[in-house]
Amino acid sequence: MQELFFVKDYKQNDSLRKSFSELAVNIFGISFEDWYVKGFWNERYIPYSFCDNGQIVANVSVNLVDLIVAGKLKKAVQIGTVMTHQDYRDRGLARSLLEKVLAEFENKVDLFYLFANHKVLEFYPKFGFNRVEEAEYFIYSDNAGALPGKMRKLDGKDLRDLQFILDFAIKRKSLSQVFSTEQTSGILLFYCLNVFHDNIYLLEEEEVIIICEKDGNKLHLYDVIASYAVDIEKLLVKITASGTTEIILHFTPENLSGLLSRKAAETDDVLFVKVTGESIYPEGVKHPVMAKA
Repeated sequence: MQELFFVKDYKQNDSLRKSFSELAVNIFGISFEDWYVKGFWNERYIPYSFCDNGQIVANVSVNLVDLIVAGKLKKAVQIGTVMTHQDYRDRGLARSLLEKVLAEFENKVDLFYLFANHKVLEFYPKFGFNRVEEAEYFIYSDNAGALPGKMRKLDGKDLRDLQFILDFAIKRKSLSQVFSTEQTSGILLFYCLNVFHDNIYLLEEEEVIIICEKDGNKLHLYDVIASYAVDIEKLLVKITASGTTEIILHFTPENLSGLLSRKAAETDDVLFVKVTGESIYPEGVKHPVMAKA
């Protein structure tokens, strides 16, 4: 059996990067190439991979994230893009890559975490990861007859709009001192480019970018980007249209008064956390969806 070569942080190697992206398309249906070409793949996203004859065949990626937990800054590695080519499975490649990541960062960060699908729930506890239940914050709306405030739609496929969003993101105020993320603009732009490109709006007078989506009588608020602390309650009045009966926040807000919470709905993303030292990851919070790798 031919020996596989370990490679990491190779985004500037065109051949390896494109092979990585091809594997991601085959596994997840999402390409990383446009994200790189447009300049949003930064130094905080690092693939750790095995290469066979110039082709990436297995990968575990590191996302360097700063977490705010109860007002304190925690250094974290969020693990993502775990994938193995179908011809190379059952060889322990993901295990080996994960072990490399854990060994390299165990004395550099306060915790590791990831979002896993239901097919691999038994895998990560073998490495000291524990499952953590997330909460979901929501509020019932009675904005009957209301009209949303003045908003300008941004295009997540347009480079000028994306750069405008990035400028906002770099200067943004954290969503919450209760629980939030920092230094995740690269992940945000990935979502804007690939997932929520049709759901981005600028409130010009308030100088706030919101990412939201109407689903029947529900409004999903995914992110609020501004250089100052936004009053979410006042914002909701401005963005909630007639017929909306429930607003779901896909992050943990700063002010929890007036909001309801419940156990997050069952999805294909299960949170696992591995802490180092005395660090803790709180239960009953919602990790910002726009910072999930």
